[in-house]
Amino acid sequence: MYYEYSMSADDKTTMQAQMFANRLEKRFRHLKKWAARVNAGVFRLYDRDIPEVPLVLDFYGDAAQTQDAALAGALYKRPYEKDEADETQWLSVMKESAASAIGIAPDRIFLKQRQRQRGASQYEKMNSESFTKIVSEGSLSFKVNLSDYLDTGLFPDRRLLRAMIRSAASGKNVLNLFSYTGAFSVYAAAGGAASTDSIDLSNTYLHWARENFSLNGFSASLLQQYDFFSNSQKRQNCANKLIRADVLAFIEKASSQKFCWDIIILDPPAFSNSAKMAGSFDLQRDMTGLLEKCVDLLAPMGKIFLSVNTRHSTVTLAQLQSQVAGNKNTINVTDLTAKIVDEDFRNRKVPASFLIEKTGI
Repeated sequence: MYYEYSMSADDKTTMQAQMFANRLEKRFRHLKKWAARVNAGVFRLYDRDIPEVPLVLDFYGDAAQTQDAALAGALYKRPYEKDEADETQWLSVMKESAASAIGIAPDRIFLKQRQRQRGASQYEKMNSESFTKIVSEGSLSFKVNLSDYLDTGLFPDRRLLRAMIRSAASGKNVLNLFSYTGAFSVYAAAGGAASTDSIDLSNTYLHWARENFSLNGFSASLLQQYDFFSNSQKRQNCANKLIRADVLAFIEKASSQKFCWDIIILDPPAFSNSAKMAGSFDLQRDMTGLLEKCVDLLAPMGKIFLSVNTRHSTVTLAQLQSQVAGNKNTINVTDLTAKIVDEDFRNRKVPASFLIEKTGI
């Protein structure tokens, strides 16, 4: 006679927690020396490595001083329904497992639900705990908020792209569209940019960006779109400007007034919708038109650094070359994706990234 053994839900959770802890311990041993060497204060620790544990988890802090560090991440939306109370209990067990594996107090681990957000920006506030921390990256420092938003303010998968922009920025006028917390702009300023103009519609993120500039010894001025275009004294008063504006409206106005920049940084959200916007922004729908307008805003020999982070579509080198081929300028497109894969993202998906250069008139 044969007996079929059915594992209980508690037994499955216990088994998953142990597998999760083992994986975290292995990953942390592998990454902590590298993180200390390059001063990576934020790095990807886990991303659905075990299918039964569909979490993404990033480490924040000094890998050599884990008692002061923190973890933040999310539970990916499951392909099936799970009772909310059971999910909460499961997450609690996984949090305890992670705490034990890395040596971090459970109350310094923040897990949220990651899924497609409809009718709102991906940066919408979720909580009001305000667990903030200052983390280092290379020679720079940034404020992160681990509790209140799905994203914490600094994307580790753009680390090497930020370094590329720093290397290219010396003496350049830089435009950062959808600037979020301003990390790309701070890197550009640290690279010796002549000016940085950071455009975002959120006062919260513009003030956060100003904090990031200040943390690194730079001043930055907050401006409205009207002041930027209509008051040259205000525009020229500070090298680093944080401009509250709808990106699409801003670039239309800039084009009509014949503004141009040497470097344009384009790292848009997949979707954004706000009462302050004239309409909505959808990356799949608006990418081609946005790129065409950005190319027109480039100074001779100018560069666009483009990062495309969406799970529901892919952008290829051939597609981008086709999109800008009809432009009156001579354009060269280079795929940077493989070059921005740092140690913590090896064999993992990173945003498709490209360099679009205006090589002639």
